[in-house]
Amino acid sequence: MRYTLRWVGYTLLSLIFMTLGACDIDTKTKNKKATQPNIIWLVAEDQSPDFFPMYGDSTISLPSIETLAKDGVVFDNAFSPVPVCAPARSALITGMYPTTLGTHNMRTHAPWRGESNKPYADLDIPSYSPVVPDGVRMFTEYLRKAGYYCANGPKEDYNFEKTEAAWDESNEERHWRKRKEDQPFFTVFNFSVCHESQIWERGKDSLFVAPAVVPVPLYFPDTEIVRHDLAVNYSNLKRLDDQVGKVIAQLKEDGLYDNSIILFYGDHGGPFPRHKRSLYDSGIKVPLVIKFPKNENAGSRDNRLISFIDFGPTVLSWAGIEPPKVMQGKAQFGQYEINESPEYTFHSSDRFDELYDRLRAVRSKRYKYIRSFNTDISHAMPVAYREQMPMMQEMRRLYKADKLTDEQALWLHPTKPEEELYDLKNDPYELVNLAQKPELQDTLFMMRKVLKNWISSSHDLGQYEERDLIEKWLPNGKQPKLPPLEMEEKDEGLYLFNKRSDATIVWKQPQDSVWAIYDKPLPLEVSFIAKAERIGCKDSEILYIDRIREP
Repeated sequence: MRYTLRWVGYTLLSLIFMTLGACDIDTKTKNKKATQPNIIWLVAEDQSPDFFPMYGDSTISLPSIETLAKDGVVFDNAFSPVPVCAPARSALITGMYPTTLGTHNMRTHAPWRGESNKPYADLDIPSYSPVVPDGVRMFTEYLRKAGYYCANGPKEDYNFEKTEAAWDESNEERHWRKRKEDQPFFTVFNFSVCHESQIWERGKDSLFVAPAVVPVPLYFPDTEIVRHDLAVNYSNLKRLDDQVGKVIAQLKEDGLYDNSIILFYGDHGGPFPRHKRSLYDSGIKVPLVIKFPKNENAGSRDNRLISFIDFGPTVLSWAGIEPPKVMQGKAQFGQYEINESPEYTFHSSDRFDELYDRLRAVRSKRYKYIRSFNTDISHAMPVAYREQMPMMQEMRRLYKADKLTDEQALWLHPTKPEEELYDLKNDPYELVNLAQKPELQDTLFMMRKVLKNWISSSHDLGQYEERDLIEKWLPNGKQPKLPPLEMEEKDEGLYLFNKRSDATIVWKQPQDSVWAIYDKPLPLEVSFIAKAERIGCKDSEILYIDRIREP
């Protein structure tokens, strides 16, 4: 009887400790989930802050975006490093400058061109993925390894071929609703209704604002054609707002809105001439609203300088993941938030479609310095895509007829200065170049030095001819291929290796459609296929392991 009572006592104590342990494990699980917030990106293509109510424009009501701004924080100094989409997206997805990655030229990777294998018919270069520096990955790979469901769509366009490790799904049907129960998620919604092309493609659609009431910036001529194109853009913003509203409604319907982090931003500046493809603020400055969990700091504004290279590290930081050291951007919020905000943002301009022109810029809160490496080329390069816009054609016609004001003609001149310096506080449209002002020579010298140091320290690849870079990256005209996988069987499972140390190994079972990231030994009895992948390299040969089970 004494033995039985002692056994019962031990059993009760064991049950208590097991219960306490289970509670502790459950608490840790809950705490982990608490540090893994759901994160949503709402991306408006080709839009500047100046068109939105939260930045002072009352031309058209955008109730969904305005409500998000009231629930969130409005950022007054958010920037894209490049004023065009594909290079900008490469910065967003890697936390790196396009000039460091080799993605600085517009549209290097264009697989939809098919047999021509050229991104542009008149440009004698192939479609290619730059071989990025060691250790660079699409940042969503780290999220997926931490348990996140990552979904994107419908646009990718990273200027390189995406890796399978990046997304659980990337298509027009992407949605957080496809994740596992209680799985944290990161979902990107790209809205193309406000893209540059929609100015002429929707030119005959219904307008939601009268052309007579739209504001016309000083650098545009005030004509019917210009006003009509501006009105089309405002009308497209109404269409954008409706689409954003549907996503927000779904978040609320699922009970996710209050505790999610939501970013609304533009992928670079506006859709018009002197906006997109320009290093003026009209081309690089973007709207940015962040709604934090429980609407923290709702209705406030933030004046810090923030660049697209900071977005990836910040998302990782929110998820409790330390950003990799290779990333040039810094976490602006979250567990790994930096102590001091950046003093400058840096910007580049190289090839836009079929035309080359190298410029670099550095911006502080007060001043911007722009350096042109070819002064014989106009700021208004005749990019064929942009020349379709009625406003562009109107500006060309009026310039030729000498019917533009000095401010309106400035961007269209056939040449440009080697150096430009602007006081953004007193000249927000950047119309008065102060580079020759004696009283600002100290500022000019300082900004010139800061830019030069950045070009050197960031290993700016724009100083090299694109064809020379391609020859370096693509020996014999072909993307380098990763070596085959190697494997080793041990009692605890099957280990996979690749000789390229920064390659990512992905695998899936034959019945799966989504590749998983290999991060631990695979069970010995599982049939699977696997491969190694890396940005800029062709995947390794696929490894097939078929475990035939005996009856």
